[in-house]
Amino acid sequence: MVASSPIWEARSLREVVTKLVDGSHNPPPKQDTGLPMLSARNIDRGQVLFDDYRLISESAFASENARTRIAPGDVLLTIVGTIGRTAVVPEGSQPFSLQRSVAVLTPSANLLPKFLCYQLESPAIQKHFEANARGTAQKGVYLKTLGQTPVVLPPVDLQREIVAELEKQFSRLDEAVANLQRVKANLKRYKASVLKAAVEGRLVETEATLARREGRTFETGEQLLQRILVERRAKWAGKGKYLEPEATNVSDLGELPEGWIWASAVQACQQVVDCHNKTAPYKSTGIPLVRTTNIKDGRLILEDTRFVDQPTYEFWSRRCPPEPGDVLFTREAPMGEAGIIPPGVKLCLGQRTMLMRPSAAISSSFLLSALLSPVVKDLIDRVAVGSGVKHMRVGDVERLPVPLPPVAEQARIVAEVDRHLSIIREVEVEVDANLQRAQALRQATLSKAFAAT
Repeated sequence: MVASSPIWEARSLREVVTKLVDGSHNPPPKQDTGLPMLSARNIDRGQVLFDDYRLISESAFASENARTRIAPGDVLLTIVGTIGRTAVVPEGSQPFSLQRSVAVLTPSANLLPKFLCYQLESPAIQKHFEANARGTAQKGVYLKTLGQTPVVLPPVDLQREIVAELEKQFSRLDEAVANLQRVKANLKRYKASVLKAAVEGRLVETEATLARREGRTFETGEQLLQRILVERRAKWAGKGKYLEPEATNVSDLGELPEGWIWASAVQACQQVVDCHNKTAPYKSTGIPLVRTTNIKDGRLILEDTRFVDQPTYEFWSRRCPPEPGDVLFTREAPMGEAGIIPPGVKLCLGQRTMLMRPSAAISSSFLLSALLSPVVKDLIDRVAVGSGVKHMRVGDVERLPVPLPPVAEQARIVAEVDRHLSIIREVEVEVDANLQRAQALRQATLSKAFAAT
């Protein structure tokens, strides 16, 4: 790598660019047709990604473009949320506008766009962004602060030499990272196929097949559901007349194996409760508050959580205090995630989370597999509503279809799912460790390249 040199000039970012603007602070309404408006999520791995964005009208685009004037060779920098990702606008790119989470920088004639990108991603400048980001919900770097970012400016020939060396080293590293990302994608597909097979009765031998071979009878899913509903009706002690739980619409659902039946979530569960619809007052210590972001990939992630005090917990949980074994479900942002409350954990549930307490004869783990399976996920996407942030209505969650096999078959399915998922988790841990090593190597390489900073 090229060593630092006294001829590297120390400048501020404002001094080495001819344009420094950010995207729209008030994005126009979404449309079904129009021109793309991208955000920080569209800037990743050094590329401008056109895979998930809003469309805005031509008139709104013209207004936005008059300010940002995005052109090939401009450098894009994410400045809200995940700060510090960069990309160079390529030649021949389709026209697009930006939300406030991305800044547009036009390098001066003596600054190569790629050199600027690599420098902005270097550890020294990333630490500068981190130290100067402001905000509560989402951290961001304001344009005045961004313009004061310290950079170095070597001669153009030296910039070319540094960029060439970095790209030579990163090409091998990027290939390795791409292979690891493909492994992660394959693991995700493998997991989905396991869950799909589990709820379609293809993962283990069915109870009906075993019973025939062994010459015995068994309680079918239909009989199990009827037993659950009869017991619930008999135990009713609430106010007013008992209302039968609403069934799900099975007309669009596939065939189930012999001995299985479709049930709605509200039929399969003792309780399906929507949590409080207001933001809980947070504390620095106390009872963990589970938000939608704490529920991911079938697990509760409590390493980064907020807390509430006991009075808040009692008020927020008055309808149904969460218990170990309850299944938590997100009905908005991100939608359709689920996880089980583990033993020995006391939690308070925040906005947009729902609690499902399975009936005694239904396995929490099987219910979780059903909710996370492609069969139910596809339906969730179809019933979601909202023009901005997609969400599910409480009634739609209550009517989510749950395939119900016999009790013994549930246990065998759960054991087989756990076996497959444990293998997936082991490989994921190794893949993530290698991705972290690759990122550390990339940062070390950038640090060496820009040692003059």
